[in-house]
Amino acid sequence: MATIANEPTIANQVIYPVIFQLKKSDDRQAFDRLLEEKKPLLIDEIRHQLRELVALRFPEKMGRPSAEELELGIQKELNGSQKFDYGVWVYYPWRNTIIHLLDEEAFIEVRTNRNMLKITSEEQKVLQSKIIGIIGMSVGSGAALAIALERGAGELRIADMDTLDLSNLNRIRSSVLNLGLPKTTVVAREISEIDPFIKVKVYDCGITNENIDQFFDEGGKIDLLVELCDSISMKLRSRLHAKKRGIPVVMETSDNGVLDIERFDLNPALGLLHGRFTDNEVENLLGADNWTPEITSKFIAVEELSSRMKLSFTEIGKSISRWPQLGSEVTMGAGVVASVSRLILLGDEKLNGRKYLDIGEFNLG
Repeated sequence: MATIANEPTIANQVIYPVIFQLKKSDDRQAFDRLLEEKKPLLIDEIRHQLRELVALRFPEKMGRPSAEELELGIQKELNGSQKFDYGVWVYYPWRNTIIHLLDEEAFIEVRTNRNMLKITSEEQKVLQSKIIGIIGMSVGSGAALAIALERGAGELRIADMDTLDLSNLNRIRSSVLNLGLPKTTVVAREISEIDPFIKVKVYDCGITNENIDQFFDEGGKIDLLVELCDSISMKLRSRLHAKKRGIPVVMETSDNGVLDIERFDLNPALGLLHGRFTDNEVENLLGADNWTPEITSKFIAVEELSSRMKLSFTEIGKSISRWPQLGSEVTMGAGVVASVSRLILLGDEKLNGRKYLDIGEFNLG
């Protein structure tokens, strides 16, 4: 049954849309009450969606059926329903807008049509059953959105404790209207506006010792961990939990396109970060929060950094205050993470170890 949060509603606490199926009497009553009380903007382009749905079912005609075939297909899809009652109506409280959409199965059919056959229908169904956990929404926001675009998972669990700052907008695709909102809220809302049927679980306090088991296990064990957080201790602790459960871990660091893939699903005996950390080092660092050159070199060897990053590295705490990240590199990394995650979840066992995609080495001349 569709429900609407009671007043007063705090704007930054509203994360999820409300989905109405008007054929259900309770939903219809709640829908009518919403129209009366909230007076939302109503968007109804369902006939356009129906035309696209039917047209895509004529691949032999390149998606261009005759007018008669199109109308027959639409009537078959409606199956006697009035257009207003067909499909679902989705209410986005933060926009006070409600939109008429195809029902879930038809919506997914149309939205993933252009994935074919780079992702087959069978593979899309496999991905729909998968759960990906993402820790860190500065770089991870791009990865979450890239995964959502492809529908590379049926559920995303996203974790971060920070709010969106103006300085984040050099690498996080968002709006100045979202400044001050929790990063998880910003990402969850954007995913729901792309696809309201993707399940998103939000951990807006980040991952802690108290909720880490819930993050990994509640509602089903995650199938893959994307670790993109800043905390040394959580980088290690999350890997320990992934290793214990046999879950693969993907980490991307944007500079020089460094990609780490740890296949604990194939070999639970693997050392953390490909053996870069001993058990004693892990134990000593589980409470650490300060990045020293020695610790940094365990995650990313300084000699592997780009020349610009090496310069920046020496200036942190002097002329610059934070580790630099560029929007172009973060965006490229997000696509790489989404692609690698999809391949792993679809059974590719070759992806493992540390990889590089250094655009500085491309011969662009």
